[in-house]
Amino acid sequence: MKNFYLPLIVVALFLGFWHVLVKATGSDLFPTPWQVALGLGELSTSGVLIKYIVASLFRVTWGFFLAILVGVPLGLLLGWFRPAFIALNPMIQFFRPISPIAWIPVAILWFGVTDAGPVFLIFLASVFPITVSSMAAVQNMQPVYVRAARNFGLSNAQLFGKVIFPACLPQIITGLRIALGIAWLVVVAAEMLAVTSGLGYLIIDARNAGKRYDLVVAGMVMIGVIGVCLDVAVRRLEKFDEVRWGYANK
Repeated sequence: MKNFYLPLIVVALFLGFWHVLVKATGSDLFPTPWQVALGLGELSTSGVLIKYIVASLFRVTWGFFLAILVGVPLGLLLGWFRPAFIALNPMIQFFRPISPIAWIPVAILWFGVTDAGPVFLIFLASVFPITVSSMAAVQNMQPVYVRAARNFGLSNAQLFGKVIFPACLPQIITGLRIALGIAWLVVVAAEMLAVTSGLGYLIIDARNAGKRYDLVVAGMVMIGVIGVCLDVAVRRLEKFDEVRWGYANK
């Protein structure tokens, strides 16, 4: 039960500290937790909140799954075939440090103010962590797995499908968690500049339209809550038997 009550106690203490701090400073700009709750109620009643949440999740879903479709096979290929790693790794390491936010002007130029721009940015933000984690998973794999598979006469296709991919899956899942967190962060930033919907747009619009900082913080709260839910959803993958063996028992 402590796994349930301890987080609740921390949240309650945080909200209490937040309320006391706002009242003690006499701030007229930064809202109290109750004002944020009222703002969330206002957004929910108007239907704006669910609309913007769906818009943000739609973009993240498309960009993230496209990154998985590209990043996992590419990472496995580069981790297994040394010539491919030598040829392509320098380009990956060149593009990987470039912030996806820096691509926003290019995305607007290419795609205009459409969903394609944020999807493209989320793809860029996700594909490199996924590729690198998949590549590292192959390179760090225990050689005994490959030797045992060779002794049983497995073909290259069978080796990848039955040995390499399952052996790399725990580390790939870890890479997916990291990439999804980055993707959720990037979609909010992209929506502030490149589209007219989503939680990022909600924050910037609430600030510009009458400086509704209660709605600004309400949008921030929803971003955090959904981020936690996405991380929990990915962590559920670690419970499957095909993946659980790769994690230490806790």
